[in-house]
Amino acid sequence: MKIAMLTSGGDAPGMNAAVRAIVRTAIHYGIEAYGVMEGYKGLVEGNFKQLCRNDVSQILNRGGTILGSSRMDDFYKVEVQKKAIANLIDQGIDALIVIGGDGTYRGAVALTKLGYPCIALPGTIDNDIPSTEYTIGFFTALDTAIDAIDKLRDTSFSHQRCTVVEVMGRNCGDLAVYAGIACGAEIVITKDTGYRWETVLDEAQKAKKLGKRHLVIIVAEHIVDVQKLAHDIETHSPYEARATVLGYIQRGGNPSSYDRILASKMGTYAVELIRQGIINQAVFTKSLDLGHCSLEEALAIEQVPSDLYDYLPKLN
Repeated sequence: MKIAMLTSGGDAPGMNAAVRAIVRTAIHYGIEAYGVMEGYKGLVEGNFKQLCRNDVSQILNRGGTILGSSRMDDFYKVEVQKKAIANLIDQGIDALIVIGGDGTYRGAVALTKLGYPCIALPGTIDNDIPSTEYTIGFFTALDTAIDAIDKLRDTSFSHQRCTVVEVMGRNCGDLAVYAGIACGAEIVITKDTGYRWETVLDEAQKAKKLGKRHLVIIVAEHIVDVQKLAHDIETHSPYEARATVLGYIQRGGNPSSYDRILASKMGTYAVELIRQGIINQAVFTKSLDLGHCSLEEALAIEQVPSDLYDYLPKLN
């Protein structure tokens, strides 16, 4: 048997740990493992590399992805998908494991509809795959955000400022709300909380009356212009205000212990599913257990806001 794997979309800490687990588990069972370089683009271009045990040594603790990643806008075209499948068949590959976010999942669904077997692992810092409780890379990105916000708070306290911090997450507010709880933010703004300027101003006035020297506001990206928000706060409240966009720094860095273990378990689990003939599945985690559901179900499940939103007003 031969299996291939690719990483696609935004890189996430722990992707390398998943690749290592897939290769090592495949070798354990006498299965040949191949890496597809540069995501779906490499799949269409036939950029395959057989991976041996030593190829995945010393990558468990590395961020990013040794396979490379890219976005391929043309992959929605059926003729492009058929070219990818033809390349897999030419290489004698029996199944493909993809690691990435919702776009990566959609690519896998397209291949399965054309009859090619796939398994998907959730690898994205945004934690926006509804079928899984946590995605590979989320907790490392969260740790990065927390470390940055803690440092910003020191300056904020010294100068009696309001610090507005934008974190990543796209359409999912998990990074923002988890960081908000962990850092004791006074205000968290996501698509689930909504945004009202009057509410922010009221909270700033309330914080000053309570004698707070500083104020921390965490905002999920694409909700509001944080530079403008900081300017408005400084203009209309008792606080000076500064805005910081953490940006891509949240994607990098060595994966946390949790992400290394989660990715290793998921990579091994994916190979086990293929060995058992269970295909066209998305791997997920719930508490400490792993499971799987159909790829289409994984995309159809509705995202449920974290229950941490209920804690925010009680902890301020």
